[in-house]
Amino acid sequence: MKNKIKSLTGRPYAGMKIIFAAALSMVWGAANAQALPDLGSSSVQMYGLIGMYVDQSKLSSTPHGTVQEGGGGLVTSYWGIRGQEDIGAGTRIIFALESFFRPNTGQMGRNTTDGLFSRNSYVGVTNDAYGTLKLGLQTTQTYLNQSMLNPFGSSVVFSPLVTQSYVAGYNGTVLGDTVWGNTIGYYSPSFAGLSGVAQYSVSTVTGRQGRDNLGLHLMYKNGPLQVALSAQRVRAAIATPTADQYLYLAGATWDANFAKFYGAFQTTNTTTSQVGSHTYELGVSIPVNAVSAVLAEWAITRQTAPKEQNTVHNTGSLAYAYYLSKRTQVYGIYSYDKISAHPSGSTYGVGIQHTF
Repeated sequence: MKNKIKSLTGRPYAGMKIIFAAALSMVWGAANAQALPDLGSSSVQMYGLIGMYVDQSKLSSTPHGTVQEGGGGLVTSYWGIRGQEDIGAGTRIIFALESFFRPNTGQMGRNTTDGLFSRNSYVGVTNDAYGTLKLGLQTTQTYLNQSMLNPFGSSVVFSPLVTQSYVAGYNGTVLGDTVWGNTIGYYSPSFAGLSGVAQYSVSTVTGRQGRDNLGLHLMYKNGPLQVALSAQRVRAAIATPTADQYLYLAGATWDANFAKFYGAFQTTNTTTSQVGSHTYELGVSIPVNAVSAVLAEWAITRQTAPKEQNTVHNTGSLAYAYYLSKRTQVYGIYSYDKISAHPSGSTYGVGIQHTF
């Protein structure tokens, strides 16, 4: 009696039929893939930045100072992969996968709650004439504009504007993260120096479905002048899921060659708790020579509501930055911090960062 090959249903030779069908499908797919036209070039690039700093830090909100070695500094360490494919008519498919990491411990993310690709994770399409559409996790344009409007950029360690916005130890006034998940982002092309961005983030917070985040932004660049305007509504922040906040940001930079000047005004209104704030920021970057510069920035935040808690918060940073090469920078920095009715604090630090 010959043994028959049977499937789970008991039908003879079904396994052989499945194998034959799979092979036929692979051959058909390969043939059709070869038949697709080669519309243009494609590329994939790996890149990133690694930074470390050591500082002795005491904030106005803390009773004692600490000495620490941290990852990041002027820029949070990250690595990424991005790519694009030209599909013709000035249109390209794009993607980016970017991951924060902590080089001081070798761990992934800015903290233990970050996922693998928590800096950016999107796919999209871009056209020279019509702009760019991205789907996925994206850095908020509010944070990008804040970074453009101060000499310390995106630093969540040393930039007074950024730390007073997002860092708990500086009584951060902005709800939500610097990145939004489940986001649809449209980035317009530049028209005579004017461009716009719209970001819509769909809420996945339990019980807050439909309470989505929205950001609308305008940017203008003309010669030495840059201007940024942002309006942001946050209604689905993971850390504060029941809070609603409106944020407005306006600022400009002016490059006068001998120095670059920065200024910004930011206001927040958390309607659910009736807490508001006004933040004013000024900064300057002064080149010392072709490879070094002095950076200085001051930010002051006034809590405007409730009136019985009219807190004033002052933070200032002064740094000297030196480029050892095109990709490697070292710096020394001092920061001052003072909250009303609290003792002042000071931070002294040195750091290094390398882009790749």
